[in-house]
Amino acid sequence: MARKKEIVAMLLAGGQGTRLQVLTKDMAKPAVPFGGKYRIIDFPLSNCSNSGISTVGVLTQFMPLELNSYMGNGNPWDLDRVDGGLTILPPYTAGKTGEWYKGTANAIYQNIKYIDQYDPEYVLILSGDHIYKMNYNKMLEFHKEKKADLTVAHINVPLEEASRFGILNTDDDLRIVEFLEKPEHPVSTKASMGIYIFNWKVLRECLIRDEENPESEKDFGKNIIPMLLEEHRIYAFPFEGYWKDVGTIESLWEANMDLIKRKEEFNISDKSWKIYYRHEGRLPQFIAESAEVTDSMISDGTIVLGKVHESILSSGVSIGKNAKVLGSIIMQNAVIEEGATVVNSIIAEGTVVKSGVTVGHEEIEPGKDMITVIGNFEVVEEDTKVGGN
Repeated sequence: MARKKEIVAMLLAGGQGTRLQVLTKDMAKPAVPFGGKYRIIDFPLSNCSNSGISTVGVLTQFMPLELNSYMGNGNPWDLDRVDGGLTILPPYTAGKTGEWYKGTANAIYQNIKYIDQYDPEYVLILSGDHIYKMNYNKMLEFHKEKKADLTVAHINVPLEEASRFGILNTDDDLRIVEFLEKPEHPVSTKASMGIYIFNWKVLRECLIRDEENPESEKDFGKNIIPMLLEEHRIYAFPFEGYWKDVGTIESLWEANMDLIKRKEEFNISDKSWKIYYRHEGRLPQFIAESAEVTDSMISDGTIVLGKVHESILSSGVSIGKNAKVLGSIIMQNAVIEEGATVVNSIIAEGTVVKSGVTVGHEEIEPGKDMITVIGNFEVVEEDTKVGGN
């Protein structure tokens, strides 16, 4: 019998991530590289570790091989524990047939036995596709103080973006009086971050009731929260730090650029709240005298002979002589050959941009999806021009 835990974290990491297009063709969205040496999954896992939450179930489904391999036994995040630690929870066969996770709520429902073995007071629900640093203990303290059955973390967003989120309306005590999933005409800017703390007994009962309802979409935002709103105490926990949902190409590119342009707001090198990651040891880095590198993040194991400005280079990247990389993300082991130009683009792992090629467009407009993306292990041949979007 597992030892009783006060809180268990459940990390939803099974989404297909179709809006990330070719970047998630062969891997789950949380495994997508970020910031040169990290993966998206590193952020919620590091937040758990830094918050002292040592029992984390990671629910995987779509193309999980690379993600599972990357997480391993949880060692980089101090989650390789005998009692608790990191557990990968894929869909499994029950009875004669197996069943895919049908929604966020159903995914937790299918893992009730996993949670029950720890008999927790509270369950923390997290998403695997957000970039942020957050002390979950502060949210738990708020939850206890309010004697809540459910606490929803929220962040204020611009009114013009509010229709993309679940929107909360609260009273003066931050008790949620209305929850609208992606409303067409939002009247509040309090957006749900998809981070929830539930009293486990309450959530368990709701999951069972929801599973029995054939009309339900088995979703937290559409079904579970509205169900709780009628008869339970639900509160909104205000979060004021940096947070980015990186579900689209543009938001992923913006979040990477924020590491350079908004360092004071989101310091990824802050030693008081480290973002841990799996690495295979330090590799030598070479930046030639002829190179010009400004306002960029250059990982270990890179070779830079050309110009790099406001860009992020992952390990093993090679930038040739007279090549230009501007406002771009170059992922592991990609090669930008001599004289090539890459601007406002994402070049995925192992791709080769041949000599003289131009990729991307210098003029981009926010919200216009003009970031150019080249998928994994492609070769962009000479005399090719790949425009914006």
